[in-house]
Amino acid sequence: MPTIEIGQYLLVYNAFSFTFATMAAATLFLWFGRSQVGPAYKTALTISGLVTAIAAYHYFRIFESWESAYEVRDGVITVTGLAFNDAYRYVDWLLTVPLLLIELILVMRLSQEETMSKSLKLGFAAALMIILGYPGEIADDNTTRAIWGTLSSIPFVYIVWELFKGLGASIERQPESVKGLIKKARLLTFASWGFYPIVYMIPYTNIGGAAAETYVQVGYTIADIVAKAGVGVLVYLIAVRKSRAEYGEAAYETAKA
Repeated sequence: MPTIEIGQYLLVYNAFSFTFATMAAATLFLWFGRSQVGPAYKTALTISGLVTAIAAYHYFRIFESWESAYEVRDGVITVTGLAFNDAYRYVDWLLTVPLLLIELILVMRLSQEETMSKSLKLGFAAALMIILGYPGEIADDNTTRAIWGTLSSIPFVYIVWELFKGLGASIERQPESVKGLIKKARLLTFASWGFYPIVYMIPYTNIGGAAAETYVQVGYTIADIVAKAGVGVLVYLIAVRKSRAEYGEAAYETAKA
């Protein structure tokens, strides 16, 4: 573990704590929000809440690992000898990243065949992207990091193409009241996912040691909040509006009950 200053330690510590609370709160909001949507959209909100629940659990474990890796006494930080386990992130992403794409597909309410096809293709590509990125994340040299990062970008490019080209026609068939929200959810997904590679490349810069560790941890944390809790709220809004549009006000009240 790199030698770290008290300010850097507390910044990461508080970022992990804040994110755990955010993910836990988002989980409750999304699962309780199932009562506000029609039957066709309950699964989308269940999966969206599952994403934040998995993230909350892993951020709790990340928080514990960070706290165990350092000892703070009288404002002085020393390394305990216990390694900070950053692998929790990749375990989390392996589960949540495919689900993030599936929740977006489900809330669009495509045909059963199209839903299954796109969920399998995008879910597999997302899992492959995470698996290929992990060896680079734990590599000690930037060359190895660059090789695996490049390989990981191949399924990422495919996912982006599917989001903007493959789902483009499907989005245009959505009700006018939600079309803009779906486009925002797609754009927010792309923007937050595009932030991860930027954080991944921090070690290529002149930033090193404790500063690099701090920026990487905080950067990934910000991206996670946007990609999971932020997109989850948009999925909830889409589901509510589509429920009202498709079931009608009176039927909607009956359906959600």
